[in-house]
Amino acid sequence: MAERGRAGTRGVLQALGPGLLFAGAAVGVSHLVQSTRAGAVYGLAMLGLVVAANFFKYPAFAFAPRYAAATGTSLLEAYRQQGRWALGLYALVTFGTMFTVQAAVTIVAAGLAQALFGDWLGVLSYAALITGFCALVTVVGGFAALDRVMKAIVGVLTISTLAATALVIPTLPWGAMPWSIGAGGWDRETIFFAAALVGWMPTALDIGVWHSLWTLARRQQTGHAPTIREVLIDFDIGYVGTAALAICFVLLGAGVFFGQGVELAASPGGFANQVIALYTENLGAWSRPMIATAAFAVMLSTVLTVTDGFPRALATLRERLRAPEVPGAVEVATRTTYRAALALVCVGSLAILGAFQGGLRALVDLATTLSFLTAPVFSVLNHRAMRSPAMPIAGRPSRAMMGMSIAGIVFQAAFAAYYVWLRFLA
Repeated sequence: MAERGRAGTRGVLQALGPGLLFAGAAVGVSHLVQSTRAGAVYGLAMLGLVVAANFFKYPAFAFAPRYAAATGTSLLEAYRQQGRWALGLYALVTFGTMFTVQAAVTIVAAGLAQALFGDWLGVLSYAALITGFCALVTVVGGFAALDRVMKAIVGVLTISTLAATALVIPTLPWGAMPWSIGAGGWDRETIFFAAALVGWMPTALDIGVWHSLWTLARRQQTGHAPTIREVLIDFDIGYVGTAALAICFVLLGAGVFFGQGVELAASPGGFANQVIALYTENLGAWSRPMIATAAFAVMLSTVLTVTDGFPRALATLRERLRAPEVPGAVEVATRTTYRAALALVCVGSLAILGAFQGGLRALVDLATTLSFLTAPVFSVLNHRAMRSPAMPIAGRPSRAMMGMSIAGIVFQAAFAAYYVWLRFLA
């Protein structure tokens, strides 16, 4: 029994990694920008929506590592089996959002870098340096370097964010904080913000494909074929952590900004300096390094995972359009495609930053809303993957989890339909 326990622990440790990469990708703009804005503008009224988004999206995200562990192939293979239209849809969404998403997370990170390290460089120069660093880590070090760097960054951002939240909680006027928006408060502007908030809460659903690819990459790195239980433990650590940190940032925004009459700046540099300055003002000058480090670690983790995620998905997508995926196979052809896609994503995102560097809010809202509108489709594709012939019956989710998945699809689809009606038809 003890030997089995040790083996189980060893297996979990060997599987550990993709869940933290997921956390690094998730804890970014959705948390630092959108969750902070939610607390700053609405107090604790959006807290329930943040919890609901994390709850209802859980099955669709959890299905990604489950499928990879059970079949030895990625979610893109599951999409291919559902029809080339599914791969085409994924390609359309990816090409339609990748430059905007990469630019959005990079420009926020660049603004924070400028606030942390000084304005001896402009925001675009910091963006270029951050992009170059992330590209270097992924190209030179590969998945192993990405895994090591991300474990360190996620550790820093978690500790510093929890410490900052612990300092703010005693200052929150709990009795005076609004806990609900009320029927009359759901105006168009509030609903549009809620859509942007949910869009990347905890992150975009197409990142499930990345998670399945990271699960397979971790398997190749360690030589250990993880069980479904092992990958779900890894996933739950990352997912629950991202949900908890989202709540932290709502509390931070409410505790520091709500009721102060402060309009959050639209530019990345202005937003970064404003966030750090107001936290410092409320908590004391000694807290500036901790706040600045937490914020920058949050965004650097996101840029690093996004810099790897899009090229990795595009390289695999190219292969799936050509042929089925062989379980456990190492596709050498994807390496060249990966580098080409990496260059395309980096250059393309930097090219559009010049036009949006003064409009942080518009860029973030555009990217998050696109993710919000496409989320129900990917939830359906992931749900269907669990019932595909390739999925072993023993590895399929329980009826309760499949029911929760259907509830999530209904929640996302209904909200998206209402948003479209309000935006274009009302």
